[in-house]
Amino acid sequence: MLVITRKSDESITIADNVEITVLEISKDKVKIGINAPKEVKIYRSELKTLRQTNEQAAQVSETAIKQLLNAHKQEGN
Repeated sequence: MLVITRKSDESITIADNVEITVLEISKDKVKIGINAPKEVKIYRSELKTLRQTNEQAAQVSETAIKQLLNAHKQEGN
């Protein structure tokens, strides 16, 4: 992990096309702005973890789907 110090209105550049600027510094928060091409996906880390969890939960096995369909058919009889 690279750790650097920036003041308000200072920025860093990543890979020539992503610029991160410190917009505001308060007692317990730092507000940053990110300027990047539209194709660069940017997620807050807590949302990325939630997204990964949702994707894993959505991956249902074919066997599980067949079992649910069979159970549903049996309830209908």
